[in-house]
Amino acid sequence: MISLSAYIPEMLETRRQFHHHPEIAWTEFLTTQTIVKRVRELGFKTVVGKALFDVEHTFGRDEEKIQAAMQESLKLGMDPVLLKELEGFTGCLAIWETGRPGPVTALRFDIDCVNVEEDHTDANEAHRGGFDSECCGLMHACGHDAHAAMGLAVAHWVKDNAAELCGTIKIIFQPAEEGTKGAGGIAYSNNLDDVDYILGGHIGVSAHLHEVGIIRAGFMNTTKMNVTFKGSPAHAGSNAEKGRNALMAACNAAMQMMGIARHGSGNSNVNIGTIHAGEGRNVVPVNARMEFEVRGETQEINRYMQETAERMIRGAAESYGVEYKIDIVGMAVDIHSDADLSDMVAEVAKSVPTVQKVFDIDKCSGSEDFSLLAQKVQSHGGKSAFFFYGCNHHGHHRADFEIQDAESLPEGLEICVKMVERLNGKK
Repeated sequence: MISLSAYIPEMLETRRQFHHHPEIAWTEFLTTQTIVKRVRELGFKTVVGKALFDVEHTFGRDEEKIQAAMQESLKLGMDPVLLKELEGFTGCLAIWETGRPGPVTALRFDIDCVNVEEDHTDANEAHRGGFDSECCGLMHACGHDAHAAMGLAVAHWVKDNAAELCGTIKIIFQPAEEGTKGAGGIAYSNNLDDVDYILGGHIGVSAHLHEVGIIRAGFMNTTKMNVTFKGSPAHAGSNAEKGRNALMAACNAAMQMMGIARHGSGNSNVNIGTIHAGEGRNVVPVNARMEFEVRGETQEINRYMQETAERMIRGAAESYGVEYKIDIVGMAVDIHSDADLSDMVAEVAKSVPTVQKVFDIDKCSGSEDFSLLAQKVQSHGGKSAFFFYGCNHHGHHRADFEIQDAESLPEGLEICVKMVERLNGKK
């Protein structure tokens, strides 16, 4: 087999290309173009566009922003034929069928960035390396550029070593992980119906450089929601009684929601992220929009938080005589990895020469929509595992997030390809 070191230069170059031009959830058209063209060059079958999703479960899409991003991508060199094929959807499922009996193994790599302005000083490794973000207010501050580049390196390795493999390998390049928007549509589609094993990973988090954390259980269930309130206008001085105040309904709902009694059976929280309301100083506010999320340690706790919040929104709207609408724009569940597959990941990680520590994790405070993909595979008897491969970072979603890619990515790549060897190697 070809040495893994042969794949590292291309992987690092691709990661830095992605980092230089980050794209936010559901607008990753140029990123998707790089991925699709590369895996097709390697000989993979691909699923793109609406065929990748159950469209009803693609959360948090802003069609106006997506259309604008499509037009901008054309100016920056997007292939118009491929753009038409994508049908306004980003991401790609790359499929390698060996033609020999064996399991179907899926690996997931997310591809979107976050709304963070990068640190453009020499304190930041990306700036020193000349690949810091060229997009104002956008940055790969969570490592998804690294994930996407690693997925392409795995694809290259699969192609080169296909003669030694059996079964089918599916590589999922998932859009819109931030805000837990993108996995739902894939999970509810039929693209995972035949998957026996699914693996996911994330750079950094609680794993330092040369460490690997095995997620046995954890992550918070979450529901992300937007609420719009619609009232009636009136002059605030002369006939305020004729108005219906959407701003006050939103504020009242927000105050009530922040006071939801926390659940006694596990961690629970709620956060009101934004409220935008009103039209002018002397006009009873007609419109209000609120973005919020709830989380729960279990699905039951999250459901309690969501239902309680919805009841308070309904009550506030009724109190102020306004209309309201709640849209779910993201979701994730908790992860319960399969013990034997997790044991295999841990064993493989310990075999990587540069890995100095492998440890178990059974509780995570964040949320991860890979959980929906795992849940789908486990629902029909398949198995799932998730792991962290470490880096020394200053915190995710920060302007100075960095990953030491020349050291961290080779370890993640080696774990991924060794897992494919274990699961899909010719017996």
